Amino acid sequence: MFRRIAAWLFGMAFFSPVLAFAAGCEPNIALAPPHLTLASYSLVDAVEGNVDLTFIGHASVLIKSPQGVTIVTDLNDYFPPPFPPDIATMNHFHDTHYTDHPDPRIPYVLRGWDTGSGPAHWDLTVKDVRVRNIPTNTRNFFTGGTEFNGNSIFIFEIADLCIAHLSHLQHTLAPEHLEAMGQIDVLLPMVDGAYSLSQYDIIDVIHQIKPQLIIPIHYFGPTQLQNFLTRTKNEYPIIHAEDPHVVLSRATLPKQPSILVMPAVQQDFFRFAPLPPNRGQN
Repeated sequence: MFRRIAAWLFGMAFFSPVLAFAAGCEPNIALAPPHLTLASYSLVDAVEGNVDLTFIGHASVLIKSPQGVTIVTDLNDYFPPPFPPDIATMNHFHDTHYTDHPDPRIPYVLRGWDTGSGPAHWDLTVKDVRVRNIPTNTRNFFTGGTEFNGNSIFIFEIADLCIAHLSHLQHTLAPEHLEAMGQIDVLLPMVDGAYSLSQYDIIDVIHQIKPQLIIPIHYFGPTQLQNFLTRTKNEYPIIHAEDPHVVLSRATLPKQPSILVMPAVQQDFFRFAPLPPNRGQN
């Protein structure tokens, strides 16, 4: 399986410079041979220039920089990370995307919603990682109305890659959102097609952002995922990985935008964490 994945990616991928960048997402490394591999996660530092990404489950991924900085997206009580990360991002559409009790050992907890003093604004640099956010709106979980600045797109600039996590985005993007994002290399979109965006709308968002690598997250079961893949298979080559870990670098990005499907470490949401009554719609 590993050789088949590596051969597929090698055949597709080589360095392809992008001519225009914005918002600090600018590559500055030299050309390198194409190489994208699936690898087991370890606590040792990633190889220089590479980013280690692990799909924990639901909307949570664990990202590790070459200097060992760890990030968990949408930290929550249902899909706990294996250890306290250096940085945790959260959004609060409902409690599978945040926790009221983050581990006090996490140095930086970034809440992506308006907590009462205005839109969330984060621009944090820790060693070789820069994290910034772009506020977006959500539906109010209880009233059904609009909650302005209720969600954030978090962007991680690591090892000359720009990785965007959409969390619980619930509308397509305006020109000012796209300008603030800059060139995104790796996109983590929600593909449940129900409680975030419809699958047609999330495909429109992917078209707006134009990433080189798309890693779908936030879906319930194989049917929702397969519906998304069916709707995109004629546009994007698809690779199915058997491993929830991948090592990425700018030099390995496929020239043609592609979808990488990764299994989650914690796949069975209801087995791992039964939902409270009337909560957990995604």
